Amino acid sequence: MAKQQVRKAETQKSLLSAASRSFRSKGYAGVGVDGIARAAGATSGAFYSHLGSKDGAFLAALELGLDEVIETVPDYQRRYNSNWPEAFARYYLGSTHRRDLACGCAMTALSPDVVRSNDETRELYEHKMKTIAELIAKGLEGESDDEKLNKAWAFLSILIGALMTSRAMASEDQADAVASAAFTSAMTVVGHE
Repeated sequence: MAKQQVRKAETQKSLLSAASRSFRSKGYAGVGVDGIARAAGATSGAFYSHLGSKDGAFLAALELGLDEVIETVPDYQRRYNSNWPEAFARYYLGSTHRRDLACGCAMTALSPDVVRSNDETRELYEHKMKTIAELIAKGLEGESDDEKLNKAWAFLSILIGALMTSRAMASEDQADAVASAAFTSAMTVVGHE
């Protein structure tokens, strides 16, 4: 019995990981249930048993991806102290992260699909993004909590928009130029000029 439960948990984890990578790299419309199941080494029946539907898989992948950011921001704040915004922005806008669609940030990769999604998905997204902005705000200087939160939203918006734009460029040189300009703007917003 215990072996079967372990196997079931491993299958669910594989399916969720495959769904997350697939949606991030190909978008909601670019992947199907069968493709996710194959990538996980599972059957379509197992997919439906564990994730319910394609929408259910997207919701779970979105939650997983945004939770990764929720864990990452405090880690950067601990590791880099007052220099954490610079370290985070350098990583976020860096060419390695830019090229890794499947494992890149869910904020950038999944936001366009969230826009066209159902209320439940947009509500989850809003809740998680507010949590991320609040975590970022805690690590910023400012006169008031509102000022720090405004800086956090601007910082996030610059990074997300720049990563999306740089990924769309045909040349690495132009992608690097977009990332560099965005890095400068992000640092200005958070007062690390």
